[in-house]
Amino acid sequence: MAYSQVMVAHRFQPYELLIADDDPGFRESVRMVFEPHASLVEASCGEEAIEIVKTRAIDLVLLDIHMPRLSGIETLRVVKSLREALPCIVLSAGLTDQLRHEASTALASDVLRKPVTRRQLIGAVCVALAATYDDPEVERWIPPGTGPLRP
Repeated sequence: MAYSQVMVAHRFQPYELLIADDDPGFRESVRMVFEPHASLVEASCGEEAIEIVKTRAIDLVLLDIHMPRLSGIETLRVVKSLREALPCIVLSAGLTDQLRHEASTALASDVLRKPVTRRQLIGAVCVALAATYDDPEVERWIPPGTGPLRP
């Protein structure tokens, strides 16, 4: 089943977020952060993430850059070829200027350095969801003291 490039706000159902990371502990940490607000789907590698994007109505993808077989950047390129408007946030402990540039060129919504704080992660996801789906309701997820999503 193919999904439309048109993004609409989810007023009556939770967002479905995909976390693709080969570290099960990191995936569990992300799940604990977002479960009160969104439904999470997990992938342990890029290939699995691509299959999930092909078959499910994923609303946002969180991608680790360093995964076995298919890197996060390669996965990002394939995901964007399938669903160009799908927001994707890339994360890496070994973030370099070159990786940041590659992620930006591949149309990542944001690039975050691990370890990432709860506030940074929630803020980046909320900004991407609000921008993509024009949904101001995601601002409720922002921890106090983070500031507004939009200037």
